[in-house]
Amino acid sequence: MSADQVNALCDQLIKAVNVMMDGESSQRYRLEALKFCEEFKEKCPICVECGLKLAEKSQPALVRHFGLQILEHCVKYRWNNMQQQEKGFLKSNVMGLISTGICPILEEEGHIKDVLSRIVVEMIKREWPQLWPNMLRELESLTKLGEVQTELVMFVLLRVAEDVVTFQTLPTQRRRDIQQTLSQNMDKLFAFFLNILQQNVNKYRKMKTDPSQDSKGKAHCRVGIATLNTLAGYIDWVALNHITSDNCRLLEMLCLLLSETELQLEAAECLLIAVSRKGKLEDRKPLMVLFGDVAMHYIFSAAQSAHGAGLTERQYIFLKRLCQVMCALGNQLCALLGSDVDIEIPNNYGKYLEAFLAFTTHPSQFLRSSTQVCWGSLFRHDALSKNPLTIQTTLKYLRATMTNLVKVGFPSKYDSPSCEYSRMDFDGDEDFNAFFNSFRAQQGEVIRNSCKLVPMEAFHMAGEWLHYQLNTSIDVGPTTSKTAEGLCSIFSPSYVQWDAMTFFTESVVCQLFRVVDKEALPLDDGVKLLQEVLNYETRDPLILSCVLTNVSTFFPFVKYRTEFLPQVLSKLFASVTFEVIEESKAPRTRAVKNVRRHACSSIIKMCRDYPQLIHPCFDMLYNYVKQLFSNEMLLTQMEKCALMEALVLVSNQFKCYEKQKIFLEELMGAVSTRWLSGEMTQVLSDPGMFVSFVGADQTISDPISDDPCGINRSRISFCVYTILGVVKRARWPRELEEAKAGGFVVGYAPNGNPIFRNPCSEQVGKLLDNLLALIRTHNNLFSPEHSARLSETFSKAFDMMEVEKNAVLGLPQPLLDLYDSPVYKTVLERMQGFFCTLYDNCYHILGNAGPSLEQDFYNIPSLAEKLVNSAFINLVFVPDYRLRPMLRVFLKLLVVSCPAEYYDSLICPILRPLFSFLLQRLNQKWQILNQKTSNLCDSEESLEEGQVSQEMLEEQLLRLVTREVVDLICVCCIMKKGAEPPVPKDDLDEEEMMATDASHTHASDELTELGKCLLKHEELYTTLLTIAFSSLSWKDTITSQRTANQVCWPLLKQVIGGNLLGDAVSWFFISILRGLHVHGQHEGCSVALTQLAFVVYETLRPRYIELKIVMEQIPNIQKDDLAQFDMKLMNQSQHKISDKKRKDYFKRLISGSFGKPLGQQFKKEVHIKNLPSLFKKTKPEAPDILDTEKIELASLFTSSADDI
Repeated sequence: MSADQVNALCDQLIKAVNVMMDGESSQRYRLEALKFCEEFKEKCPICVECGLKLAEKSQPALVRHFGLQILEHCVKYRWNNMQQQEKGFLKSNVMGLISTGICPILEEEGHIKDVLSRIVVEMIKREWPQLWPNMLRELESLTKLGEVQTELVMFVLLRVAEDVVTFQTLPTQRRRDIQQTLSQNMDKLFAFFLNILQQNVNKYRKMKTDPSQDSKGKAHCRVGIATLNTLAGYIDWVALNHITSDNCRLLEMLCLLLSETELQLEAAECLLIAVSRKGKLEDRKPLMVLFGDVAMHYIFSAAQSAHGAGLTERQYIFLKRLCQVMCALGNQLCALLGSDVDIEIPNNYGKYLEAFLAFTTHPSQFLRSSTQVCWGSLFRHDALSKNPLTIQTTLKYLRATMTNLVKVGFPSKYDSPSCEYSRMDFDGDEDFNAFFNSFRAQQGEVIRNSCKLVPMEAFHMAGEWLHYQLNTSIDVGPTTSKTAEGLCSIFSPSYVQWDAMTFFTESVVCQLFRVVDKEALPLDDGVKLLQEVLNYETRDPLILSCVLTNVSTFFPFVKYRTEFLPQVLSKLFASVTFEVIEESKAPRTRAVKNVRRHACSSIIKMCRDYPQLIHPCFDMLYNYVKQLFSNEMLLTQMEKCALMEALVLVSNQFKCYEKQKIFLEELMGAVSTRWLSGEMTQVLSDPGMFVSFVGADQTISDPISDDPCGINRSRISFCVYTILGVVKRARWPRELEEAKAGGFVVGYAPNGNPIFRNPCSEQVGKLLDNLLALIRTHNNLFSPEHSARLSETFSKAFDMMEVEKNAVLGLPQPLLDLYDSPVYKTVLERMQGFFCTLYDNCYHILGNAGPSLEQDFYNIPSLAEKLVNSAFINLVFVPDYRLRPMLRVFLKLLVVSCPAEYYDSLICPILRPLFSFLLQRLNQKWQILNQKTSNLCDSEESLEEGQVSQEMLEEQLLRLVTREVVDLICVCCIMKKGAEPPVPKDDLDEEEMMATDASHTHASDELTELGKCLLKHEELYTTLLTIAFSSLSWKDTITSQRTANQVCWPLLKQVIGGNLLGDAVSWFFISILRGLHVHGQHEGCSVALTQLAFVVYETLRPRYIELKIVMEQIPNIQKDDLAQFDMKLMNQSQHKISDKKRKDYFKRLISGSFGKPLGQQFKKEVHIKNLPSLFKKTKPEAPDILDTEKIELASLFTSSADDI
């Protein structure tokens, strides 16, 4: 094609590019121009000529960029079809563009350099080293042409490293060829980098002081920056000897460059990557040179200069990198010292600690937090923790922490030097608040580590700080509480100090009792401080909450001074009824509620952890509770229940069945009378009466103050709370002899284990029928006929509360000023809270009944039938957010705690209909969700924001319920690897038991005893298999990966020896492939599903030809390869192939079923051909023994090589 035709086509392309980039162009013209350009790139035979013409230096940058894009397109998508001559023409012209076709370094556009370097890299990926052996020499010669060429060479070498090593965007063989060749040339490359860096830095330093050579100096500086960035791309993965060669010349240069303002950030990045390297300890030993005088001097000086230069973004980022360098140095020291590598504590260790402490005391909260992990490592290290310098610094660290724990630095505030730094680090106050909570938890861990080194000194610091706060008047500051004059808000100076001091004291004192012998404990000082706290009086709820924490913190000292126990209880009980304004009709603020709740929790904690200590004061405790209960309105139902729980915990110390039973009958007397009354029995059994009783059918005029049926709801809640508290807390003695002496043992099981009776069994047993009636009623309320009974006021009474929605969606709770605002709840919010809490608590009772009542619960006549007709009735109308607690807090706990002898009579009759229902429900819901997603992609209608939020909520709830179902299957069927001997269930509370059984980590191929029992029920086991394999393709990666890893094969393995139908086997295998199609783009899922598919195919293919038929339907599968794989699989004795090779081969066969992420589905694929391998290993040919002369057997084992 002639030059005129090229020019004419280029003119058209220039016009099209201008139309596309012109903001005034209409959408129609822009699309037409885009279509023309894309068709040109795909079809035009003279793309290269046009691209080179458009890329000329005389063209505008926009046009040049498009011309270079054309050339890049040719290399990426046409290279394989080009003749060698055409490839050579394109390559030489591109290198010519770099030589003479670009502007000077300070004038050339960054996007032009970027695309030009991309073109060279794409050619390297296809040609080097086999077809372009001189590439490195050509690049080196380009650097002699000028600064811009040198910069471009650095861009090319950096992008090569990123594509080959970091992102690994090449086929395996090409990647291996290029990486090995890079490694072979790494000595030369590093020498090249360092020489370029040295030359340009030297020139920059000479010219920067001469105003007439300012532009030349900046050009050399730009090359220096590019070289440092390229080095950063290599330092991360090259052999450590390249970094430390020539007496650590690279590290020395990087340290020197820390003093160069324009280069220091990039130098610090390189230094950080180098110092953070892992690998053999012996190879990392040379990094200790950075503890030398010169390196330390430059690092410290740079940090001081950066801090003194004022707050700019670049200087602050540099300071962060230096802080990270110091942390990495500390981690290297901890790793090397005490290992087989022969090093000693550096001479500059003291200076290092001082400098590191300076970062810990910097105004930036982010910098302070960055040092915590390293401090923890230093304080835990066997050798360093004993060093006198470390111990001295520990005291300084603790002093610094006393400042760092104070919660200041909110971005919206101006009350601390930290605020200015926070505005650069955080998006807002909520972001900062979340960070600071995490930072404080980190500090708590490090404080506990430091207390192991200096426990007494830390205790005295905590005591001094506590004493100071107790004797300092309250400063509410400018931001006062909205509730009353003179009260603190969470931003008040006094509160933030009290809050920090409380956390510090709690961390120190709890560790003190662990690390100091009983005889050495500072009992007098501890008791004195406790007395000061008990004598302190305040009406400020925020301060009082801190005081209560300190009471709990110092309570262990009461073990040695029991005379203080009545005073402690008196303080706590006074706080249970705390009010800021007595007899105020306004709702309590959250701060006041927290104080009351805090006091109740402290009482429960003391009764749980020190029941023997509190037992002598039981009568006093009981009288306190009776006095508070005498006024029905004085406490909330939750507070009443908390106090009853405390009494039950202490009553466990009676260690006498009859005495405790009598006490529990007295404690629950009023509740039992009300719960079993004729009226209540009717209300709990009839949905219509229940709705009327709780007031959900009434229309309310004043939604805040008018609530005539509130007292009825309150009484039902109290009954349920009480039953739950007693069931959770009442227990027999742990020691068998004490239990026998107290009358708690009623016999022995066939395996010899004692059978205990719970003193609350008789009382709770009477109440269970009405509880089951309430659960049945609650489930029936969700049906349309009963939902229609709700009045307009309460039409959303069964909906989720906002706090529940936020928890499901993972949204943070609103921050900050909520503490001093009265908690005004509408009557609808109170009704929603009532139904939600009641539903959860009922299932908590049923979940705890098994572990608590044991045989008295499991032997209830027709228990399975009763549960099916209450907890599992009408589930079709129960929403997902109410189904979750039923599965998690009731069913899972029931399965875990149920003895094996009740599996057939109790567990199987429950699970059979339940799993059948769950399969149907989940299948239906996932189909609807998939359909919605598909319709949404096809339609162009936009959804309103509220509709989108609701759909997101429903989708997330479906995921969570699905995970609960899979978790339940795991608990029922899958044996954990290396399972520990079971802990006695009375030693675990409910949450601990749940955590024990919900852990996802180590599963085996074996079934649990319950799983083996379920295996006998063919219909039920089939349902479990169907749920497991269906879930592989439901759109939840966590569920898919977990079932693939832990559930599917253990379940299927048990039935493969039977008479499985071919259709069933095909369905199992197709389900796995569907899972790969949906989740194949996620690495974790891809690995798990591929492994599952391989195991299923390898195990079942010899018996089922149907699997091969399924495989043949996979897109793009090579049938010859499949036939070869099958042949080797069917004749494994003849074809011995390693497990890894078989898996890799199988993965290639099924690769056509792997799904792609949406962004990749319509992307044109890049194909890079493999070149002749550079590194083939030649195997020595084995002699054919059959063709050789007969050799005696003994001669094969002689030491002479010649004989063989």
